[in-house]
Amino acid sequence: MIFISVLSFAQKTVSGKITDEDGVGIPSASVTVEEPGKDAILAYGITNAKGEYKVTFTSAESNVDLKVKAFNQRPLTKQITNSDQTMSFTMESEATEIKEVKLKTKMVTAKGDTISYDLKAFDSKSDRTLADVLKKLPGIEVNTDGTILYQGNAINKFYVNGKDLMEGGYGTINNSLPKDAVQKVEVLENHQPVKILQDKVPSDQAAINIKLKNSVTMTGRGEVGVGGSPLLWNVKLTPMFFGQKSQWVVNYKANNVGEQVENEGNILSFGNRFEGKRINASQNDWLNVENASTPNLPVKRYLMNSVHYVSANYLTNIDKKKEWELKANANYTNNAVERESYSKTDYFATTDTPASTVLQNIHNNFYTDKAKGELIFTKNAKKGFFKNTTSFSQYWNADRGIVDRTLNSSVNSTRHGDEAVESPTTSFQNSLSTIIPWKEKMVNILSYVSYQTDRQSLDVSPSSYLEIPGFLPTSKDFVNQNLRLKTFEANHSANIGFSTKGWTFTPEVGFNFKSTDLVSSLLNIITNPFTNPNPIPASQYSNNLSYTTATPYGSLGVNYKNDSWMLYANFPVNSNNIKADDPLRLVDKEVNKVTFEPSVFAQYTFASFWKASVNANINNNFGEINTAYSGFLMTSPNGISTMNPNNPIPQNNNKSAGTRIEYRNPLNNLFFNINYRYSDAKRNLISNPTIVGGYTVMEYLERDNHILNNGYNLEVGKYFPKFKTNASVSYSNNTAKSDAFLNNDSYTNKNNSQSMGVKFNNTYFSWMSIDYNASFSRTKQTSTGRVISNAARKGFTHNLGLFFYPIENHTIGFNWDQVNTNAANEKYNNGFYDVSYQFTWAKKKIDFELKWMNIANKKVFETYDINTSNISYTRIQLRPSQVMFTVKFNFK
Repeated sequence: MIFISVLSFAQKTVSGKITDEDGVGIPSASVTVEEPGKDAILAYGITNAKGEYKVTFTSAESNVDLKVKAFNQRPLTKQITNSDQTMSFTMESEATEIKEVKLKTKMVTAKGDTISYDLKAFDSKSDRTLADVLKKLPGIEVNTDGTILYQGNAINKFYVNGKDLMEGGYGTINNSLPKDAVQKVEVLENHQPVKILQDKVPSDQAAINIKLKNSVTMTGRGEVGVGGSPLLWNVKLTPMFFGQKSQWVVNYKANNVGEQVENEGNILSFGNRFEGKRINASQNDWLNVENASTPNLPVKRYLMNSVHYVSANYLTNIDKKKEWELKANANYTNNAVERESYSKTDYFATTDTPASTVLQNIHNNFYTDKAKGELIFTKNAKKGFFKNTTSFSQYWNADRGIVDRTLNSSVNSTRHGDEAVESPTTSFQNSLSTIIPWKEKMVNILSYVSYQTDRQSLDVSPSSYLEIPGFLPTSKDFVNQNLRLKTFEANHSANIGFSTKGWTFTPEVGFNFKSTDLVSSLLNIITNPFTNPNPIPASQYSNNLSYTTATPYGSLGVNYKNDSWMLYANFPVNSNNIKADDPLRLVDKEVNKVTFEPSVFAQYTFASFWKASVNANINNNFGEINTAYSGFLMTSPNGISTMNPNNPIPQNNNKSAGTRIEYRNPLNNLFFNINYRYSDAKRNLISNPTIVGGYTVMEYLERDNHILNNGYNLEVGKYFPKFKTNASVSYSNNTAKSDAFLNNDSYTNKNNSQSMGVKFNNTYFSWMSIDYNASFSRTKQTSTGRVISNAARKGFTHNLGLFFYPIENHTIGFNWDQVNTNAANEKYNNGFYDVSYQFTWAKKKIDFELKWMNIANKKVFETYDINTSNISYTRIQLRPSQVMFTVKFNFK
């Protein structure tokens, strides 16, 4: 409805040519449309090299003012009617003697699809890196995981001087590039990264280009810190080089102060499908120890870690035309994390089971060893595209858990368990994409191959800690769950593109294949002091399952782009062939089904500053191997899962649609967007967890059910130059409704969540700067049917960063994190405070910082959470009060 109303506006276009007295076109002249008597620009345009212009505007007035300005020409203004028309002008020469010139760079400027931010206009004296300033730019957000958003959507590329060194893993540069090396930040709207597809296949995503002050830059950032207690250490060394032919970044970061530096290697932007397929390689974590809870706090407040992370990224051009690039990326992580929590969980009563209470103390140690290497060859030119990415990952991970569990607060029902998981993983991927021009057409070939092996083993001692039918609980034996997964995936496709009059049609054929083998067994190991350990197998706890998916498909892609409209759509027809086979467990089922899964996106740009879009898609999912095994599998000591061998393969049909309105006006630094989305997921199987003694046994029933989601969110951000303040407000409202089962009782679950956020930063005073973020949330959980519950949870969080500059090169900082929870008549307020003093040796650009963290020495975090089947109280161990002394410096 919003989209239709926008199109009903009275949109008019005026175009023409601006010439001088000799009839020569005047380039770069500005043409603005304004309402008479008002100092507000409705729309604007810039003449091209021939002096031609075109401006589209919307106004309710019968007449508007057209103003033309150009250097060394007398400005002119003419009132025109509010209608489509062609107006050409001849400007008179007017030389002006300039006695004094003051150069003043605009904070935000726009040229075509490029928005440029002058970083100096937004930084404060306490900022040191690009990340410090980037989150203050209007229209730009930075998530806690490092993902950069523009107008609420993730960017698709991150460039430095036009080169994509990091291939989506841009966290290292963002966190370690000194702000003083940056000239400006450019947002490339509607960015198509594949040059041969520009003006043929549109994109609705934006990219960011960091333009440095020098074309050849050697820079970087470093920190070295020590503190206590206990002994604390923090090392960050990140030298960087950005040249015209090559770029590199070397990074070593290690600490035990609670910083997750290992996440800097994560891929945060993925380009588009024409570049091939890229993933964040990860383990298939089927087996897990029971995990202590983590709080809704900044990670630095609770993470007990000891991490070493080293990475290297290198890019070079390997031909004289600088079309071919070679990129080599590698990183290694060694991390140990300690975690501890206490919880009290009250499970709701059903018609067949009474209410119950489970108390748990969990102490964890997680050990991560991970190595990754990547080699990329790329040619990205107007006359062709080629990209091959080869990556290899290896994990040597291990987790430990010590758990004390009490059921219904009875001392006699307390159990103690020691848990351990070993999980080595090997992963390999190769992605190839090439686009070859053929006369007036384009031929695109895509190939992706992946192979991964996961070996996991979970030990729980003693077996009396568990309640597993068929196992004799004693205090001298233990239970071992072992699992092996082998996964092979291959996706191959070819398409050809035809372009005419702004339209591009791309028919495609392809074949996707995936095969996964699962072998698992659950054993009760009896330890006899006079004999070797004696495994006693339980046949109902074994799996030897093969799951294959073969999908040949054909599709038609349709793309269109002009000055106002952008459209891309895909109409695939898939032949889905899925088979699950496990002779031991009598599993033999398959699906052969043809599906039509269209997707459509359309965007309309109007009145210079507005964009409106709609999108819709249908897709089908037929489950994975984790929905087909029928032998019991202990995925966690408190959870045993299985599938009925008589159940069919899951078939999930998902439909969704959405609309979006976006406004961005660099002239007055105002950015605004609102989104609405609706989705309906239809499933043929429904989970039916059974809670026995505080443990969960998961089964699935064959029954059609739905998950309905609808929600909207909006955000408004504006920079106020007069007050040097960037402010934004946001609001979201999301409702999810689903059918569910618990202990064989059916019910309908409805969850409504609302949140409102406020943030601003101010650098108006030379002696003070402030950063503030706050969010208010409310969640209401309603269950109706045989399971009845009605509970609400409210939350408030905020972060205040306050910096004072009493004397030149001296900074006093204050930080305040507050997290409040209100649920089930329980209220918990958690406040954390830090203070810091920093002296800057300006000549050497070195900072000396003394910081006291968690002044109040708050040692635990308390909160209430509302879940589908229970309400839980949680108390989590935090980092104690600590003091750090740090030296920070730039490499150049």
